[in-house]
Amino acid sequence: MLQNRVDPDGQLHAVPERMGWYGNKGCLHDEAGRIRRFHQGRRWITCVLSFKGRRRSLLQPGRYTELFFLDEATAYAAGHRPCAECRRAAFNQFRDLWQARFGEGDVTAIDARLHTARWDGKGRRLHGVDAREVPVGAMIRRGGDTLLHGANGWHRWSFSGYTEIAPPQGTVAMLTPLPLAQLMAEGLAVQNLVDGGASN
Repeated sequence: MLQNRVDPDGQLHAVPERMGWYGNKGCLHDEAGRIRRFHQGRRWITCVLSFKGRRRSLLQPGRYTELFFLDEATAYAAGHRPCAECRRAAFNQFRDLWQARFGEGDVTAIDARLHTARWDGKGRRLHGVDAREVPVGAMIRRGGDTLLHGANGWHRWSFSGYTEIAPPQGTVAMLTPLPLAQLMAEGLAVQNLVDGGASN
């Protein structure tokens, strides 16, 4: 079983559950296919599972590590953005919202700002916010749990799906990088298994 299923914290796991999205953040594995690093570079993307009939052998030496996500909300929480090739329409919406919010539309600048927001050089960067201000589609960390704010309430994340829980109160640690959460608050569409929608 390959260690290429991504949790909302961006960590990789070897689990049997099937995932709904695909992506990468560089070559993370060695010649034997063992995961050796958390990321390589700043270009972290989310892709569709199938595009123009392309097929790849997984974890090829020297090639990017193929990653899989439960849903798009998981990929956003982990700090990934839409791919500009296989998800062009989603990327265009993302870029337009980003440019309106931050005044930049160049993909290199987007990736640089995103990287600063999700990574502090030692690990994931969290943001303390009031639970009432977490936008729909974003995730928070509470104790050992990761919670999704869905359109109809809060749910605990797992590789097998979500379970409904009581709403958190007070200040919470937002896991979804702040720029992405800001775009969600301004209308960025986020597919998740709680609210439905096709998985890419």
